[in-house]
Amino acid sequence: MAKKYLTNNTAFLQIAEDEKPREKALRNGIHTLENEELMALIFGTGIKGLSVIDMCKEILSQYDNHISDLANLPPKEFIRRHKGIGPAKALTLLAGIQLGLRAAKDAMQKKDVQILSSQTAYEYMRDRMQTLDHEEFWALFLTNRATVMRAEFIASGGQASTVVDNKILMRRALDVKCTRMIVFHNHPSGTLSPSLQDDKLTRKLKDACAIFDIRLDDHIIIAPNGYWSYNDNGRL
Repeated sequence: MAKKYLTNNTAFLQIAEDEKPREKALRNGIHTLENEELMALIFGTGIKGLSVIDMCKEILSQYDNHISDLANLPPKEFIRRHKGIGPAKALTLLAGIQLGLRAAKDAMQKKDVQILSSQTAYEYMRDRMQTLDHEEFWALFLTNRATVMRAEFIASGGQASTVVDNKILMRRALDVKCTRMIVFHNHPSGTLSPSLQDDKLTRKLKDACAIFDIRLDDHIIIAPNGYWSYNDNGRL
């Protein structure tokens, strides 16, 4: 029975060492780490009263574990919100997050990227549209294999609507000789549901594409808190 309750300090310390983010990353690969463990690698040390892991968990909990909310936070605001974290640590973390975002964007911009889902399409266009304070309408022109030919700005509007000229859009599509297309517009208000105007535009655009034998794969609404897909919701 003694063995069941015996705590060997050396063994305990060794287990703790094995579970450190650095050791786990070296042993299993950095992709296996949880978000707080990745942050802990960047920070290195915690603050008074909190281990680095607990500190990172506490930070993430304030954003409902959405790392993307941290990405758009100005460094001074991050430092103000999180007492005990100085400029050096704050900038190191935000730089790491920004580098990750740029790496993801770079991967999406490579030649022959295939857009086979609304999620992939959203990720391809998110950086261009998610933080705008006004509405914009964009088109992603694709090959028959759904690889990206070009992303093109079509129209700009106010905070609540954008007027899109289908003739201009179709002319651009014919110029690049695409066979498939995904269109996007953003809702700065954060509303993900399409409006009646959005529905009307989608129907007219689908009819226009059919005339020229161009497949409209999706119409995606991008908001600060996510996206909504006509195709995913059976409305295309």
